Parts: sequence; C-alpha cells; structure tokens
Amino acid sequence: MAIEHISFRIFKDKLFKLSVIGFSFASILPLLFILFYIFKNGVAVINWQFLTQLPKPVGEIGGGISNAIIGTVMLVIISSICSIPLGIGAGIYLSEHKEGKLSYAVRLCVEILQGIPSIVIGIIAYVWIVMPLRTFSAFSGGIALGIMMLPIIVRSTEETLKLIPESLKEASLALGVPYYKTIMKVIVPAGLSGIVTAVIISIARVAGETAPLLFTAFGNPFMNINILKPVNSLPLLVFNYAASPYPEWHALAWGASLVLAVLVLTLNFIAKVLTKKWKVQF
Repeated sequence: MAIEHISFRIFKDKLFKLSVIGFSFASILPLLFILFYIFKNGVAVINWQFLTQLPKPVGEIGGGISNAIIGTVMLVIISSICSIPLGIGAGIYLSEHKEGKLSYAVRLCVEILQGIPSIVIGIIAYVWIVMPLRTFSAFSGGIALGIMMLPIIVRSTEETLKLIPESLKEASLALGVPYYKTIMKVIVPAGLSGIVTAVIISIARVAGETAPLLFTAFGNPFMNINILKPVNSLPLLVFNYAASPYPEWHALAWGASLVLAVLVLTLNFIAKVLTKKWKVQF
C-alpha cells in the first residue's frame, strides 16, 4: 500500500508539472500566431524604398511609410520630454515620502490616471490643446502619449527605489553628503536599471497607441517635422490603410504592422537586457 501511495503521489506530481508546462506554452501561442501572421503578410513589402519613400496615391505601385516612421519618432520624443522628468521626480518623491496627505493624493491620482482609457486621454488633449491652437499637431499627440506614459514611470520608479536599503542613504548622509546629492548620486543610480526599464516599457506601450492620435496628431500623408502641424504615425497608418478598400494600402498596412511589432519587441528586449546588466545586488 505504501509503495502504491508513493507511486500515485509521484504520478500526481508529474501530472501537475506537465499541466503547468502545457498552460505556460498555451499562454504564448496567441503571441506566436499573431507574430507569424504579421510576418507572413508584412515581410513581402519590406524593402529600402518602403522605409524611405512617402506613400503614393491610390493606384500607383510602391510607396513607403517614411512619414509615419518620422512622425512616430517625433511623438515619442515629445512624450518622453514631457513625462520622463516629471515621472521620475514624482516617483522619487513618493519613495521618500511614503506617508502624508500629498503622497496619498499623488499616488491616488497616478492610479486613477493609469486606469483611464486611452481614447479619453485623446479627447482631453483635444480639448486642452487642439481646440485652443485650432489645429491638430504632433505636440498635442505627444502630450496625450506623455500622459499615458506618466503613471508607468511614476509607479515603477517608486517601487524600484523602495527596494533600495535605507542603510545606503543613511551611510551617505552620515558621511556629510547633502540630501539632494544623496538622492541624485546614490539612490537614483542604485535604482537606475528599474527606472530605465520603466521608461523603455512606457515608450513601447505608447508607440503602438492609435486612439489618442485620432484626436490629436490626426495623420498626414506628407512628410512633416513641424511639431505644430499634423503628423502621421505607424499606428495611425495601419488604422487608416487597413480600413481602406485598396489592396495596395492593405499591403502597406501589413508592412507597417511588422515594423511596429519589431519596434515594440526590440524595446522590450532592450529593457530586459538593461535590467540584467545594470541590476544592483544589495
């Protein structure tokens, strides 16, 4: 009986392990299918002209997405300038002041902001910026994406700095280092891997957003580097071309989808590499 009982327990253990492995593999199958389908349909149109030329009118063969690539870079730069300093500063404040009415209010606002749908943020940016300026623009799109980046950076910075031992800060202060230098020269560098990872992940998240840009950047079939004028972006191009009745535009949409997927995957891979490389052990 004892041997049979042990054998049954070993069987249950192996069955559980196989179940966990099976569920883990099943969870990544949708991603693999999506990437395979995008690659299969998009790789045929990827070439140098596709990446460097402007879109051509309907009926003409060829064309590219260079305006969308430049527009995406512009939007990411504007949103990063707006959100990274503010997000890191707010994260440092919340990690240093864990209690208090202001800390509670800031933390609550960040949590609420993180749950607001992206299309609502686009409408808010439309009311705040587009309507007063009377024009769609890259600036308004960058502000909308920056608002979406902010909660990710704030929360990740706060949680990263909370993991740093208090003894590290106390040792710096005991040596006579001013408080602000202790934060900037000791605490922040110690949590640099987590902060940089949060920034890269937030950029990867907003790089594929479409809804806020419908009300702000709007799209532009021409090349534009003026931040006060409408610009195109990869998500907008995919949205507009995929909904069109033209096969040529469908092919461009698949190619732009592949470029966008590679961009997001690359940013996530860089975040993982930096996390391992700059991780500080305490």
